[in-house]
Amino acid sequence: MAYEFKLPDLGEGLTEGEIARWLVAEGDEVAEDQPLVEIQTDKTTVEIPSPAAGPVTRILVAEGEVVPVGTVLVVIGHDGGQSPETPADRVQATPLVRRIATELGVDLAAVTPTGPGGRITEADVRGAAPAREGRREPVRGVRRQILEHLTRSHREIPAVTFVEECDFSSVDLKQLLPLVLRATALSLKEYPELNARLEGDEIVYLDRYDLGIAVETEQGLVVPVVRNCDTRSLDELRADIDALAEKARAGRLSPEELRGSTFTVTSAGKLGGLLVTPLINHPEVGILGVHRIAPRPVVRDGEVVVRPLGNVSVTFDHRVVDGARAAEFALAVIARLEHP
Repeated sequence: MAYEFKLPDLGEGLTEGEIARWLVAEGDEVAEDQPLVEIQTDKTTVEIPSPAAGPVTRILVAEGEVVPVGTVLVVIGHDGGQSPETPADRVQATPLVRRIATELGVDLAAVTPTGPGGRITEADVRGAAPAREGRREPVRGVRRQILEHLTRSHREIPAVTFVEECDFSSVDLKQLLPLVLRATALSLKEYPELNARLEGDEIVYLDRYDLGIAVETEQGLVVPVVRNCDTRSLDELRADIDALAEKARAGRLSPEELRGSTFTVTSAGKLGGLLVTPLINHPEVGILGVHRIAPRPVVRDGEVVVRPLGNVSVTFDHRVVDGARAAEFALAVIARLEHP
């Protein structure tokens, strides 16, 4: 009996997923609950087990393809003991490969297949295409999610950035990020419109302070969430930050660890530059950036002295937050950092 396995609803309002990696090939025998496929969502990568035992008859969606929930991904087993349609009966290629062939002007009937079961792969099509300048790679996985997420943020949100200088003389820079998270959470309590989101024609003010932290990985930027930043000790915040960053770089973050942030903080250390304007992590309405901290001359009590200075920025959704309130919020964070 054949079993058609469809892309399941992965929750959190997700409507589609990318086939990141097949863990089986056509012709393999799989056991029930054996790892079958890795699905990339806009949150994380999820490993899906096989719902049935039997031979993998047909893989219908190729790696790198994005499909909606409910799409048949793979057929396991045979229907009524009949052999499945073989590649010899017709050209075997996924919709993604067919689209690429159309874009490149490649006749699939003239392509020699190298994929499982005689299937034409993307590499086959690209290899048969006329030479084009430069090395080309499809946008996949985390990079595709970053592209879509930031394009939406840039297109939909009228963002403004406020910047002010901060004197970090009183800050233990080894504890910088925990201090920033706590200062940010406490300041958000005073300026609740920055701990909010816009849903239709309503502003939703949130009463929790779960802050996203931007972490750079080999696959791209991810934003795990540190919970309850308003009530945790610096040591607790430090432990959470380190654990989440380690899991992010190892690609082991769970969906729950990437969900539900109310505001985001980004600090790139030495790579932070004198100033950048971070993009808002939709559907949030603000993001705070801490930029490169370095010894600089500054006037104190009429004298020029050297202090560790850095810029602090707040990028905010001007539909929800007025400029003066965003500036006051940034100054409140800076005051807490300068006088911890």
